[in-house]
Amino acid sequence: MELQKLSVKWFVEHPNSVPLTDFIDIFHGWIQATDGVYHDVADYSHMHAGPGIVLVANDANVSIDESDDRRGLLYSRKSPLSGSNQERLRTVLRSGLENFNKLEREPKLSGKFKLLGDEAVIAIHDRLASPNTDESFAAVAPEIEAVAKNLFGGAEISLAREQDGRRKFAVRIKSSCSFSAEELLDRLSKN
Repeated sequence: MELQKLSVKWFVEHPNSVPLTDFIDIFHGWIQATDGVYHDVADYSHMHAGPGIVLVANDANVSIDESDDRRGLLYSRKSPLSGSNQERLRTVLRSGLENFNKLEREPKLSGKFKLLGDEAVIAIHDRLASPNTDESFAAVAPEIEAVAKNLFGGAEISLAREQDGRRKFAVRIKSSCSFSAEELLDRLSKN
């Protein structure tokens, strides 16, 4: 199975420490600071457990996502990725962490936005190529596990598939130890 249309959700340590709407101005600042990388901000803060605040770009969307009643940074890759499946996974994990790290350093958030560094959810946004089945899980679990073991520095990890067949294929990675965004990025840069 070729992994494309990947996303990763990294969770926030104290999810309600920053009002969701504060990210609108921050993301507008990101748009102004780049040369056409980002294009728009969509505000879904009115939706309970919804997509939150979305920063739209050509290659990927970045959002402060509140789906499943859990706030996190969701990085959703839209354009195709090259390389092996493990390289694609590392690219998406790295991009998500880089955006998370950028928000952790954002002065307007006063250090209130911190990574809960022991859990991530990888999803594939292509139900035809990757149906939410045990067969899909068996096909990609070894590659996700290999990347996750390296990412979490040999800590004990577990993988669990989203069981509701009506939802997109997603795998929750849980580590026995928590790490900072910098530590995780450092491990990803060594591969």
